[in-house]
Amino acid sequence: MPTLIARLSYIETELKPGLGNHKRRSPIPQSDFGVQIAVSLISVLSNPRLTLVLPDGYGYVILTAVASIFMVIWKAAQVLKARKEFKVEFPTMYSDKSELFNCYQRAHQNTLENYPQFLLLLLLAGIEMPWVSSLAGLIWIVGRVVYALGYQTGDPKKRIRGAFAYLALLALLFVTIKLSLRLL
Repeated sequence: MPTLIARLSYIETELKPGLGNHKRRSPIPQSDFGVQIAVSLISVLSNPRLTLVLPDGYGYVILTAVASIFMVIWKAAQVLKARKEFKVEFPTMYSDKSELFNCYQRAHQNTLENYPQFLLLLLLAGIEMPWVSSLAGLIWIVGRVVYALGYQTGDPKKRIRGAFAYLALLALLFVTIKLSLRLL
């Protein structure tokens, strides 16, 4: 790890001095993809002409993203509780003996499958319409909780009660499309 830090320090000093001077004289091999990303990030951050201006209210978007993390943690805790109750040991993902445990696990897993899209759309849509995006994000979070509570009854059909979360996700998608069209 010290080598990586030394390399990044070298790159930073090479890129900083000149405005817009982004020559790539770094000794980092092309195969170090993660390091190349760091080089690009340092290059962008060292350019004082690049400014990211977030709209008023974007803090609510960030708070909504943080709230979603607590929802995911709550779902993980529900699965851990169910593991103990139904005696499903790690690393077993689904149980052959308990359909109810599988409902807990599936509710959590489905949220994890949808989580990257949600975060991307929330953070991008928040640039265009922060208040609407934050509200849509909160509706998505509540929908995912209702989805999980329905699923955890043991009757998978009751998960549909939380389907309104997808309306919030569609709202985020449309606002993100609006942002992208404005930037064209």
